[in-house]
Amino acid sequence: MLYRIFRVIIRFVIFLLNGHMVVLDKEKIPKGTFIMVAPHRTWWEPVLFAVAASPMEFSFMAKAELFHKNPIITWILKNAHAFPVDRAHPGPSAVKTPINNLRKNNLSVIIFPTGTRYSSEIKGGAALIGRLANVPLVPVVYQGPLHFWGLLKRQKLIVGFGDPITVSRKGRFNDEEVDRIDKAMHDAWDTIDNRINPDFVYVPDTHKAELEHEEGKL
Repeated sequence: MLYRIFRVIIRFVIFLLNGHMVVLDKEKIPKGTFIMVAPHRTWWEPVLFAVAASPMEFSFMAKAELFHKNPIITWILKNAHAFPVDRAHPGPSAVKTPINNLRKNNLSVIIFPTGTRYSSEIKGGAALIGRLANVPLVPVVYQGPLHFWGLLKRQKLIVGFGDPITVSRKGRFNDEEVDRIDKAMHDAWDTIDNRINPDFVYVPDTHKAELEHEEGKL
């Protein structure tokens, strides 16, 4: 119930700050639960994706440190279906929790396979979870402002969906299969980007990239 209230509030805030968000090809979203996969470009993408794909409800991974900052943030995260993941030592729960949400709690999952906003290297977690939960991967892409001032300037927010990617449960889950799915995701993101704006180029904040890289070493 609180998740739905949060979504209504967020939709209103987006409208108030920026106007209507543009959502393309929403009809490609399949029935039932699925894993939404996207290249990570800005911190507010999970919020936009959850609003764009409503009425489906989503869970998402959040770094464990956020759950220990203060009780209010912890309460908000838990009621937004977030679950903690230790980025340095993910552990079994990083796979088990999203699988349970997909199979038992009727919650789809938002995953950024590249892990951070400053990497293009795909990791195999989304493919593994999709295989074990027997759900498709739905590629999605965000184009729009990457900084808060861009929102205030009412730069257009665009979310585009792509065709679902099936993760086969037959055969071994080997490097070849992971590479196939990785390529399918990259190709899908490129197709969506070109559909929205073929001239769009994502330029990450290199200073923040260096800080995040240093944090990962700790």
